[in-house]
Amino acid sequence: MSSRSIGLVSLTRHLGAWRSPGAGAAYRQLSGAIRLLILDGRLPLAARLPGERELAQALGLSRTTVSAAYGRLRDDGFLTGGQGAAARTSLPTGPSPRHEATQTDKTGLIDLTAAVLPADPNVHAAYVRALERLPANLPGHGYETAGLEELREAVAAGYRRRGLATSSGQILITHGAHNALVHLLRLTTRPGAPVVFDHPTYPQAIDAILAAGGRAVPVALPDGEGEEGWDVEGLVSACRSSGAAMAYLVLDHNNPTGRMMRASDRARLLAGLKGSETLLVLDETLVELTLSGPPALSASAVDAPRMVRLGSMSKSVWGGLRIGWIRADRAVIQRLAQSRASFDLGVPILEQLAAVELLNDGGKALAARRPLLRARRDHLRTRLAEKLPDWVCPRPAGGLSLWARLPTPISSALTIAAEAEGLRLAAGPRFGVDGAFERRLRLPYTLPEDQLDEAVVRLGRAARKVGRGRKAPASVKPVAVY
Repeated sequence: MSSRSIGLVSLTRHLGAWRSPGAGAAYRQLSGAIRLLILDGRLPLAARLPGERELAQALGLSRTTVSAAYGRLRDDGFLTGGQGAAARTSLPTGPSPRHEATQTDKTGLIDLTAAVLPADPNVHAAYVRALERLPANLPGHGYETAGLEELREAVAAGYRRRGLATSSGQILITHGAHNALVHLLRLTTRPGAPVVFDHPTYPQAIDAILAAGGRAVPVALPDGEGEEGWDVEGLVSACRSSGAAMAYLVLDHNNPTGRMMRASDRARLLAGLKGSETLLVLDETLVELTLSGPPALSASAVDAPRMVRLGSMSKSVWGGLRIGWIRADRAVIQRLAQSRASFDLGVPILEQLAAVELLNDGGKALAARRPLLRARRDHLRTRLAEKLPDWVCPRPAGGLSLWARLPTPISSALTIAAEAEGLRLAAGPRFGVDGAFERRLRLPYTLPEDQLDEAVVRLGRAARKVGRGRKAPASVKPVAVY
């Protein structure tokens, strides 16, 4: 049994503005909000929740209301432990008795929480070749703190092709880009130190910043009609006024919006941060996934002394290949290599050998996948325009997902309703802080077209259910999809 507990302050912070007037009984809204936190991963499994009495006092509710919410969660399989016992988070092992049968029973769950592709067809062949080469590495101890030299050189060569002079000594191999960010946070960020990031952003990055004790400082991306790009002045001001230790930015196909920062804005950003103490960390996990317009690789070929780049093979090749890297000044790489011993002892040799094989293909495999992604992106937008015409779904220049704008702030409620339809979604607030983005929903286009079609059908049913449970807006203005 896990000994982990979710503190009262932590739970109420995650819940945010969970209650909406006219959206149903308080116990139903509370149970739905906690269920969403469990499904999103914001509450870990097998963790003890606060007691009914203390949660009721914190939320200004009666204990009966909280007891009813916990009871509903137990009935649906999201909590374990009988009344009077510690309530621990869980996931249902079968269909919920409260939900009527849906197409889930026939076709299975459609999961849109992960914007990733299945393994590239070349992955298996790369592992076969890596196994053939493994014996040459067995006489050594196998602990490569910075990573295999040939993999570091292969990564460095990729940067040189982009016009960024890079040596293998500027590369540290990690367990993916997320692991790379965690290493940097441990090295550079002290508890309470401000960390600036573009808002919305990659959810696990926010989690990592908070876990490191950093103080989250979000800078919103422009979000009005026809808006695009970044608030460069806002980013510079936030970094300088807060004395931020780090700025974590996804400039090349921001996750979840798919936006790419223009070269002119990058120049303004670097000029504005010149002389500051802020470490500029650029997550380039999606940099090679440009689908329309000029490639991000050319726009991102700028450098600065206090700039660090994170890379990964999880989005472009396969999520199961946990290979990422950090590109930084040699002195930073040496400090990271020395400090990682207390955190992990390096990346498995076999995976590194397979990564070398995949990186040395000259980009042919990825070039073959871009047309597939482009077709699926456009297919999903077309289906959404047909079934949900009042949703606004901008056409991203790249990346792996749409960032849909909903007509009303129903993202969390929609996610709960969709689960009952056999469709798993990541609600908009998962990509931000303080309950933001209830009018947004990330929709990956990485699944085959037939599955995307079925996902949109289920999404439409869920949207209608949520719509019947809410007061209709005074007027609905049709918005063209672009």
